[in-house]
Amino acid sequence: MEIRKDYVLDRYVVIAAARKKRPRQFKKEIEEKVETCFFCPGNESMTPPEIGRIGGKKWKIRWFPNKFPAAAEEGQIEFRTDNRFYTFASAYGRQEVIVETSNHSKQLWDLSESVIKQVLGVYINRIKELNKVKGVKYVCVFKNHGKDAGTSIVHTHTQVLAYNKIPNLIKEEVEACKKFDGCPYCDILMSEKDSDRRAFENENFVAFAPYASRFNYEIWIFSKKHKKSLVDFSNDELKDLASIMKQILFRLKELNISYNFQIHNAPDSGDLHFHIEICPRIAVWGGFELLTDDVINSVPPEDAAKFYRGE
Repeated sequence: MEIRKDYVLDRYVVIAAARKKRPRQFKKEIEEKVETCFFCPGNESMTPPEIGRIGGKKWKIRWFPNKFPAAAEEGQIEFRTDNRFYTFASAYGRQEVIVETSNHSKQLWDLSESVIKQVLGVYINRIKELNKVKGVKYVCVFKNHGKDAGTSIVHTHTQVLAYNKIPNLIKEEVEACKKFDGCPYCDILMSEKDSDRRAFENENFVAFAPYASRFNYEIWIFSKKHKKSLVDFSNDELKDLASIMKQILFRLKELNISYNFQIHNAPDSGDLHFHIEICPRIAVWGGFELLTDDVINSVPPEDAAKFYRGE
């Protein structure tokens, strides 16, 4: 067993290989019980008014406000503190849903590279538009796939939350990077692409299992060029990103497990190397994690990388 520290953050993981199970033992069967799917074609009236779509009457991708948002454009935008300990603001902003396909029986891992690229294009559109909203300080783009990842609707979709707060993790990454001469992630990805933790690489992106992985089969995607946001990529770069995402998702489909992914863009007020973190949700965190804020990972990232490479 070994304790490992994150590359730049003050965050630790216990790698306990003796506790791991074989990948096929992680495979889960998802029992789906759906009476009416709000996201399927023909049920458009069951969602809030549409913002946009790709395709005509027979749409391919569709996006609209979240019916039960975590933020709304009302109330107090700025944070204030009363009586020393009570700091608060309104959850100010907007939340949207992007339905990635009209086909209820398909998940993101079933879609072609070209469709995944279209989905990335919608992400870019929403990031640009929501960054214009008064009071918004950061646009979060994240996906919850499966019950164990927190989704409540089976039909594949992505969440976009624009609100009046920069996420703590993003701020921590920005501040941690300032302690180095230059961007540490530029050096990290160049080192990892030739390590035992490498998984995939193409002309513009590298994917690897991070050294201090918190999740079983966790994998990160980094752009080779130092870019701050998804909105900065060219058409060819988006093709490469879609390609590497497809390879990762194809492997996750074999396990048929829940996962989350989060897009790490730099805030307007700071510099951060763009990346995507994909976190399979296999293990359940217990008392050790809650007490110590450290995580026990039973799948060493070196083994996770072998899985992704198909070895």
